[in-house]
Amino acid sequence: MLRAKLLRTRGKYNWERFVGDCAGGLIAALIALPYGLSMAALMHLPPILGVVTSILTAPITALLGRNPVLIGGTASATVPFIANAVRSQGIGGAAKVSIVASVFMMVFCVMRLGRYVSKVPPTVVAGFSAGIGGIMFISQLNVLLGVKAPGGANSLVQLATVLGEIPSLRFAPLLLGGIVIITAALVMRWTPRVPAPLVGVAFAGLAAYFFRLHEPEVGSLQLTLPPFIGFSWTPQDVLSVIPTGLTLAFVASINILLTSRAVEHFRGRHNHHKSADADAELGAYGIANLAAGIFGAPMSVGIPARSVANVRCGGTTRLSNIMHAVFLFALVSLGSGALAHIPLAALAGVTAWMGLCLLDVSTWRRLPKMRNVDASAFLVTAVSVLMVNAVAAVLAGCSLYVVQHLYDRYLSSHSGLTGVPSIAK
Repeated sequence: MLRAKLLRTRGKYNWERFVGDCAGGLIAALIALPYGLSMAALMHLPPILGVVTSILTAPITALLGRNPVLIGGTASATVPFIANAVRSQGIGGAAKVSIVASVFMMVFCVMRLGRYVSKVPPTVVAGFSAGIGGIMFISQLNVLLGVKAPGGANSLVQLATVLGEIPSLRFAPLLLGGIVIITAALVMRWTPRVPAPLVGVAFAGLAAYFFRLHEPEVGSLQLTLPPFIGFSWTPQDVLSVIPTGLTLAFVASINILLTSRAVEHFRGRHNHHKSADADAELGAYGIANLAAGIFGAPMSVGIPARSVANVRCGGTTRLSNIMHAVFLFALVSLGSGALAHIPLAALAGVTAWMGLCLLDVSTWRRLPKMRNVDASAFLVTAVSVLMVNAVAAVLAGCSLYVVQHLYDRYLSSHSGLTGVPSIAK
């Protein structure tokens, strides 16, 4: 253990780290496949484009990005923007919005705006991470329980809906998902170097085979690179596409930078990055998304589930991100093999386990010992992610610090001068 730590410190690359990068890339690809397909379908795009996004953008973000283990892909945060563009102008409209948003992200990089997002307080980042973890776990409950997908305005409503379906749950998917979660937790506890989620998926696959559990599987797909998307610009685009692209760029930038910080927090690296790192990350994703946009593929943003899976399985360098794209390409190109028979419930178990990891139980335990403003910011951010969205949640968490600062600077000192006792923090 000490020797491996010293090798990492010296920056030396060895066989152990290569295996970890491959394992992290593989499990991230397994998670990316069904998720990317479903996200593209929600956007009213051909499902395969959700996979094309990861394959096209991963090598670029791996080479140009500053966080080596941050893995991106199609995410729910971008669904409303792309879906509206597809409904109004087809795939060409989605390409225009994605390209405009990519250009704005590069502008943010040149204007050095990313460094301001990187100043978000650590407790808000932890709350953001916990909220995303909750969403990941709740989003997989219907698959694990074998009930219909819930509707609802937010994750808490979806949770209530799924819990109401418990009387009709099916045992088979719950067994497969439970095997993954329990196996991954035990393996991670006993030997952290082994790719725990991958071991869990293997055990679940064996259980499905021996017990003849005929559950939905990943299946095979045919991957062909789509042609360049043709579209034309009109004067009306100034009033529709450009504002939408700017908003999408803002949402995507917030997501990327906060996910990057959350992943670093998860790795145990709590020191702030250099200010230029956040700007460079936006530039890298801007270039990558421009490459995806010209093919009509949706934008790539930071994906906590894949990034945390990558770290948990031993990924430490940029190669893990590249291997994620390589394995994803192999899965859809050679999906007629054993990997095509992986039960979707097993992959749901992986995502649910990653969500539980992101909840960060240690932070919840420290809440009583935190300052009131820190504990409140954490809770408000986490709950707001579940009830509203990530951007609003971060703004809500940061606003508490603004209120605290104004109170300390004005009201607290004023109360002291007038003899009125100040409110205890």
